[in-house]
Amino acid sequence: MELAFTKMNGAGNDFVLLDNRGGQFALSREEVARICHRQRGVGADGLILLRPCVSGAADWAWEFFNSDGSTAEMCGNGARCFARYVQRVAGAGRRISFETQAGVIHAEFCGERVRIGLTDPQGLRLHESVATAAGPRVVHSLNTGVPHAVVFVEDADEAMVQDWGRELRWHAHFAPRGTNVNFVQRLGPSHLRVRTYERGVEGETLACGTGVSASAIIACAVHGFAPPVRVQVQGGDEMEVSFSGEGGVVKAVQLLGPADFTFEGRMTL
Repeated sequence: MELAFTKMNGAGNDFVLLDNRGGQFALSREEVARICHRQRGVGADGLILLRPCVSGAADWAWEFFNSDGSTAEMCGNGARCFARYVQRVAGAGRRISFETQAGVIHAEFCGERVRIGLTDPQGLRLHESVATAAGPRVVHSLNTGVPHAVVFVEDADEAMVQDWGRELRWHAHFAPRGTNVNFVQRLGPSHLRVRTYERGVEGETLACGTGVSASAIIACAVHGFAPPVRVQVQGGDEMEVSFSGEGGVVKAVQLLGPADFTFEGRMTL
């Protein structure tokens, strides 16, 4: 089977996108992992299929896969890339909507940047003590479409993201599905730096949109930040998170950031 694909990245978080409006693709977990493999395939943090929205709840729908072939409910950087991809291959005005496992996502085009509205976050937990190999660690958590743990650090450069991230990702505290893990440094008022260990990729990525959003929301709750919050990611780009809320209930979360076309190609699967 020959696949025509588009490669995109959102702040360095990269994806393979396929047009499946005709329903011609039914990819197995192994096939997705092969496409995303950086030596034997195209190479990506995830793969996204465009398909019609049969429920009528949105303009379009997606199927999202992590690089290991597992599915995920939501991906902020992937959502921005997906919106621009739809704009290119199917046409769109200033705004579109699409259905995900986390709910309907609305996107607005701002030049080459995209602003997406995330589903309302759930399950905020603050100041929990989690036992680790290095001793107790204060961890905050929030689901912004997928689950995220947030750990504040003095210097993100010195954070042992791979080791600490893997331990917390599989920790019994977050069983049974595990969590993504964000290491967050405060750079100034409403300004963060975030490094993320992503579940399903099983390693650090250059950016994670839902992780950036969770980190910003938790920074406001814990450190008194006020939205919008600027967030510098490992790939060097900056994103912006805004939201509203009263009485500890967070709503209308919006994430603004880049969504860039990298290249197009064909591969035999």
